[in-house]
Amino acid sequence: MKKVVSLIYLLGIFQSLTAQNTGEIKQKLDSLANVYTEYKLNNQLQKERFEATITNEKWDSINFDPYRSDIKIQPFEITFSDSIYTSPIDGKKVITSRYGWRRGRAHQGIDIDLVTGDSVRSMFDGIVRFARYSSGHGRIVVVRHYNGLETGYAHLSEYQVKANDTVTAGDIIGIGGKSGNARGSHLHLIVSYKGNYINPEYLFDFSESNAIRNENLWVTKKWVTAQYHGSKRQTELELLTSKSMAEASHKEDSRKKIHVVRSGETLSGISDKYRISLSRLCKSNSIRKTSLLKIGQKLIVSL
Repeated sequence: MKKVVSLIYLLGIFQSLTAQNTGEIKQKLDSLANVYTEYKLNNQLQKERFEATITNEKWDSINFDPYRSDIKIQPFEITFSDSIYTSPIDGKKVITSRYGWRRGRAHQGIDIDLVTGDSVRSMFDGIVRFARYSSGHGRIVVVRHYNGLETGYAHLSEYQVKANDTVTAGDIIGIGGKSGNARGSHLHLIVSYKGNYINPEYLFDFSESNAIRNENLWVTKKWVTAQYHGSKRQTELELLTSKSMAEASHKEDSRKKIHVVRSGETLSGISDKYRISLSRLCKSNSIRKTSLLKIGQKLIVSL
């Protein structure tokens, strides 16, 4: 009986406290609601400003590369507000061909394996600038993001968006396929900034982590020049996170030349021609002194 009385007594105290705090709780909830409303409004205003900014410069829904005739600028900085990106495909990302020199041509993107019919998703929020057929790329969607970066998704079998559509990271923008110049179904992923094609693996980790390599990255000649990379393996990364680092790297890159191998040439003959050591030539190109050269092969010569 005493236990029952005690419980009734405690319940009475609880009800009394609840009644006293109801007004205070309501005030706090109203305050939180106002903060949330203001947050949403600020986000919307910021988004509208971003949209106006990114569609202001070279916004072209007819031409794949509106910067084609412009003088390219390096080094330049790319900034990110997130630490991760949304994977452009569902499941594990298997890179079958990297950014670099391939079969005598510049391969200015990476190939990610997929099956025709797989969903292809936008890596970040943005606006679709281009969604149409382009020579070589087949059906391609190009999304311009709020930091000015553009991502292109090529060889699609179907479009799921059109030019000027606003997309959110993870939205399905197309269906994978093998349209255009493709040897089987895959996603050819292109990353560019104001006409500068960037090695995607410099900016993004394509493992399961979906990590952006750094919140701010400086891009130099090395990371926009396909001839400095091989399509069969990832180039050793050197993340440039400050202007001074980028300028030093850019200066070093400017001392490099690309030598195209001709019939009858040897590694020792090329090293003699440029007056550099054979070991240095091999190290710059990740090859051995005994490696056989192919006509048309491109070698980096660090002077």
